[in-house]
Amino acid sequence: MQIVLTKTQIDQKITRLAHQIIENSYGEHKIFIGGICGNGTILAKALSEIIKVNSDLDVTNFEINLHKDQPLQHDILLNIQTDLLKDSFIVLVDDVLNSGKTMQYALMKLLEKPVKAIKTVSLVDRRHRRFPIKADFVGITLTTTIQERVEMDLTQEDYFAYLV
Repeated sequence: MQIVLTKTQIDQKITRLAHQIIENSYGEHKIFIGGICGNGTILAKALSEIIKVNSDLDVTNFEINLHKDQPLQHDILLNIQTDLLKDSFIVLVDDVLNSGKTMQYALMKLLEKPVKAIKTVSLVDRRHRRFPIKADFVGITLTTTIQERVEMDLTQEDYFAYLV
């Protein structure tokens, strides 16, 4: 196990990502931040808290629940009414962007209604794409082998990201 991000580094990257979102949502009054179930939801909430403190943006959080291995065999659910997202500015958040599959299916769900814009955020980008997805805002880009995985558990008090 090799640590790639300490708690302090993760916190710094979350703060930087939140400020990038603020800068890139100029002219917006309300934004929706959707976290992909698990660490994505935790990151989305952390980003929202920083954005609320440092801007006048009205921020609404929501969670996207999907089965990451078999997204088409299970319903993709949002814990917000999809009508609220119509013509809105959405930020889609996940912890690690690897093949792009999870984010692609989450985007498909969000695009069931017409939206104004969707920006994507990933704390770690591994760049092993199989789907046409890119992160607009990235905490760190890592060069890894296809066999390696980046793991993190943001529910722990002293969280960190590590390579397995």
